Amino acid sequence: MLKILLTFWFFLLGSAVGSFLNVVIYRLPRRESIIFPPSHCPSCGHKLSAKDLIPILSYILLKGRCRYCGARISWRYPVVEFITGISYAILFWIYGFSLFTFKSLILISMLIPIFFIDLENMLIPDVISIPGIVVGLLFSFWEGNLVQGVLGSLIFGGILLLIYVVALLILKEEGMGQGDIKLGFMLGGFLGLKLSLFAIFLSYLIGGIFSILVIVLRSKNLKTAIPFGPFLITGALISLFWGEVLIKLYLSLVFR
Repeated sequence: MLKILLTFWFFLLGSAVGSFLNVVIYRLPRRESIIFPPSHCPSCGHKLSAKDLIPILSYILLKGRCRYCGARISWRYPVVEFITGISYAILFWIYGFSLFTFKSLILISMLIPIFFIDLENMLIPDVISIPGIVVGLLFSFWEGNLVQGVLGSLIFGGILLLIYVVALLILKEEGMGQGDIKLGFMLGGFLGLKLSLFAIFLSYLIGGIFSILVIVLRSKNLKTAIPFGPFLITGALISLFWGEVLIKLYLSLVFR
């Protein structure tokens, strides 16, 4: 019973964090302070009261519209709050009070705004990814795996940097954004060497499949700009939580 109550508390905590992350997602690309002014409707500018800021519930009760001007509220707000809340709850339910849980909560709380900012603006803010490199290496040090963290960071970011340089030299255009490279250095610090390599493989696999689907279903061409950050994040999270299992499964099938 206690574990269920604590899991629910983690969901509430996560949804509250998600509410703040929505502020980050909206304001960072606009170069606005994430602290001042207080939360307000982006359409009419009216300051939001406490009853307008209840994660998920306020959106439902207001039927997705501003209480003051009736403007439609983006679907992203309840989605981010729910994703963050359920992530916090699942992490605690599976891993309990542990260093891995704490590390994963911090990582997810940084990756969610990067994911949506890149998705909406094709931008990965340095103000998250660069401090994230330091945070990832600190966790590696805390876990006693600093060397692995450094190698993971150098390999993940280094491979993306190499792709960027080669594309620039051969194709005379950027193969990816510079923000993706910095995100790679950040993710590698959290993952370590082996999981970083697996994450890169997954990122390009998922990104490639998605790109083909976009080209086929929407009649786009190969030069259509698609943000790559979400694929890097998806590959990294799969690698973080299931990488060891998937790698062992693959090796068992290949070398049986």
